[in-house]
Amino acid sequence: MRCFVAALAALALASCSDGGTDVTVATTPPISAPATTGVTNGAVATDAIISPPTGAEPAEPAGSATAGPTTAIASTPLGDPVVQLVQTDSATNPVDVAVRPGDSTLFVVQQGGQVIARRADTVDTVLDISDSIVAGGEQGLLGLAFHPTESFAYVNYTDRSGDTVIAEYAIDGNGVFDAGSARILLTIDQPYANHNGGEVLFGPDGMLYIGMGDGGAGGDPQRRALNLASPLGKILRIDVAPSDTAPYTIPADNPFVAVDGARGEIWSIGLRNPWRMSFDRATGDLWIADVGQNEWEEIDVAWAAGGGGRGMNFGWSAWEGNHRFNDDQLAEGATPPIFEYDHGDGCSVSGGVRYRGAAIPALIGWYVYSDYCSGQVRALKIEGQAVAKDLTLGQAASIAAVNEGPDGELLVLSLDGPILAVTPG
Repeated sequence: MRCFVAALAALALASCSDGGTDVTVATTPPISAPATTGVTNGAVATDAIISPPTGAEPAEPAGSATAGPTTAIASTPLGDPVVQLVQTDSATNPVDVAVRPGDSTLFVVQQGGQVIARRADTVDTVLDISDSIVAGGEQGLLGLAFHPTESFAYVNYTDRSGDTVIAEYAIDGNGVFDAGSARILLTIDQPYANHNGGEVLFGPDGMLYIGMGDGGAGGDPQRRALNLASPLGKILRIDVAPSDTAPYTIPADNPFVAVDGARGEIWSIGLRNPWRMSFDRATGDLWIADVGQNEWEEIDVAWAAGGGGRGMNFGWSAWEGNHRFNDDQLAEGATPPIFEYDHGDGCSVSGGVRYRGAAIPALIGWYVYSDYCSGQVRALKIEGQAVAKDLTLGQAASIAAVNEGPDGELLVLSLDGPILAVTPG
């Protein structure tokens, strides 16, 4: 079992080559100890090395950003991208960022219960629910999404009972939350304090997608991830508009609405802890970083052309990545990950965005992700529906998420505080 706790298990991380690896099977180049900012494709630009954290268990972070302007995919090969990680800001335990259409403000989610609005010259707290949540480990204020057309925001947090809450807030023209407008859409019982998921994001279809972990402990002990009666271990999809009998509406085209005993909110099944997800704004594909168990981390894709994840089974806990796990769970029908790596290369994947910015042409179309334990920021070159190369871009410490900022460029969030911009090298 791996949990998102304040301390990590001691890691023996060998320093190895950071060059790109042509991928024919799911592998990741070896890793080295996390380093500070100012890194160009693995070459440390400062001499302050951060030692791997130590503690009782490896950690899993508990965050969503959307879209800047769409940029066309480069049509000619540009070589491997060369980037650096530059600290541009900081926050207290940042786990997510979100942006509003047409707004250059960066909204930063702090695990302790605050949303901070960072503008050119000001920093304002636009939401503080610290008195209403449990924070620490894998719990807290974990995700934020803004409605694409209306003046509402949606948050994912852990309430005082340890359960997951999805709540709506009205916001004003400056993105300030109206605390008195809170409307709870969903409360989901959490049997354990880990594997809460945390992602909320709007899809190209205008529906709200919610990433739910399997409920915790280790090994999916109550076998929830493939159980259609449980919302745990799933991606949920809802219409945030109230229905006659509920504070939200279950879309009629959700795959299990007519299945007896199934939760109609379920969109996809078989996930362990989909901490971070993102939609590719050029294609509509849904990318999912699903945190692994004892040996394997995985990245999954729900291709838009294949239904965008509708009714898909990503395998857990019959499978951990491409490897059989719980023998009593049905193995057939699972969609394998597009990429996996073992715990020799890190633990606790922190996804991840397919880059569609403009500043780094050679990076366009690569999926950029990280790993909390190793601190590596990596990129997958995608050709068709397969990984052609896995490349190390740089390192930082305790990375919780890789997101898009208001301009469509990438930001790397360290739970230690720094917010790092991915810039041309």
